[in-house]
Amino acid sequence: MKIGILSRNRRLYSTNSLVTAAEARGHEVRVINYVKCSMNITSHRPQIFLGADALEGFDAVIPRIGASQTFFGTAVVRQFEMMGVYSLNESVAISRSRDKLRSLQLLARRGVGLPVTGFARDPEATGHLIKMCGGAPLVIKLLEGTQGMGVVLAETNKAAESVIEAFRGLDANILVQEFIAEAKGADIRCFVIGDKVVAAIKRQGAEGEFRSNLHRGGHASVIKITPEERSAATRAARIMGLNVAGVDLLRANHGPVVMEVNSSPGLEGIETATGKDVAGQIIQFIEKNAPLGKTRTRGKG
Repeated sequence: MKIGILSRNRRLYSTNSLVTAAEARGHEVRVINYVKCSMNITSHRPQIFLGADALEGFDAVIPRIGASQTFFGTAVVRQFEMMGVYSLNESVAISRSRDKLRSLQLLARRGVGLPVTGFARDPEATGHLIKMCGGAPLVIKLLEGTQGMGVVLAETNKAAESVIEAFRGLDANILVQEFIAEAKGADIRCFVIGDKVVAAIKRQGAEGEFRSNLHRGGHASVIKITPEERSAATRAARIMGLNVAGVDLLRANHGPVVMEVNSSPGLEGIETATGKDVAGQIIQFIEKNAPLGKTRTRGKG
């Protein structure tokens, strides 16, 4: 097969791991810097170019779209889909998962466990928003934040009001969520491929840090997840329409709650901690599904 990996940097661990896994299984692989692509949008023969080079003959693409490039990146993925190329994660599913508010609404509609979450625009609704989420301590999140950036823990109602007011002053969209104290600064990253959790790690935040992101000094360890956690992770990925996803859970007193569904989950933390060849399993999934043209959202925009 000829596989394209849509990534801005071949040297990134995840990109390099996927290249190595695909080549080891005899596939032709090309890393495509998608932000440098141009597209010929036409009814009969849609094309994608990298410089003057037409990107043709691909059987599958693996999108590794950065959060700051979601709009253009998903347009490139959509163009490949128009050309009949199988995409590991489809453009609609990526867009859906990147919109934190939309993804939470979709998960809530299907009964997936979530932290109590509030969203409002009117400054006069701030008090009600705080009360609705159970009062301080509260987590306040920028909708556009990634890797723990734009996430603040407000330990008092007054602090929450100040943070919300500051974000509103920047004309930023925010979510307010209950703080799951019993998680003790740890979350669980479940790596989902197809309908299975193929690996899971516990990510523990650094001392004094409530965010567990490995980029912020957290550390990872192997964890055995419960059947309920496994079900929540696979359901969340399926609802988003993602074939590959990193689903982040917290262990709350009332059961697992989904914090986020990541459409381009990193491989370094999970492969290093578990010793599993997750990249290889991704390539095997493509081998099984790409020839059949299995898609979830084809023709649904």
